[in-house]
Amino acid sequence: MITILSGTNRPGSNTSRVAREVITIYRRLGEKPAVIDLADLPPEIFSPDCYAEKPDSFAPMVDKVLQADGLVVISPEYNGGMPGVLKYFIDMLPCPESFERRPVCFIGWADGRWGALRPIEQLQAIFGYRNAHIFPERVFIPGVSDAFDATGAFGDQSLKKRLARQANGFLDFVRQIRAEPVRA
Repeated sequence: MITILSGTNRPGSNTSRVAREVITIYRRLGEKPAVIDLADLPPEIFSPDCYAEKPDSFAPMVDKVLQADGLVVISPEYNGGMPGVLKYFIDMLPCPESFERRPVCFIGWADGRWGALRPIEQLQAIFGYRNAHIFPERVFIPGVSDAFDATGAFGDQSLKKRLARQANGFLDFVRQIRAEPVRA
């Protein structure tokens, strides 16, 4: 199962719009992706007590990560970095099992011309530190506000093709990783 992580808790975000497009692509490829939208984080996860013990309401999100064969992380760029809530979400997940040997790929978006290059590089460093298998084909979406048509879908066909190429490649990557025996 592929899990798609929408990496901000901003209501009605462009990240959620990008995630919907990515979900559609994976469904066309025969997948039934799970979705984690950080807009759905339970408020109690922000209590300082959560560093010691996570609330039961957070368990469904943890389960989606732990059950994922591959994780697609979609991040906007906020002030030259990833959203703080995305880093906090990562910090709240169990270590090492959340990302250890888990295939991960990245999609970044921004209104600027670089399409979230900085946050994606930051996320690659974090996931690499946590021993995830990082898929090398990243997709950057610059000028995201102009990427959607009147219906809320991507109007840019070349962007759709890049996302579909990434999804196809990532599914192959996941299959190869999952087929490898774990060596002690």
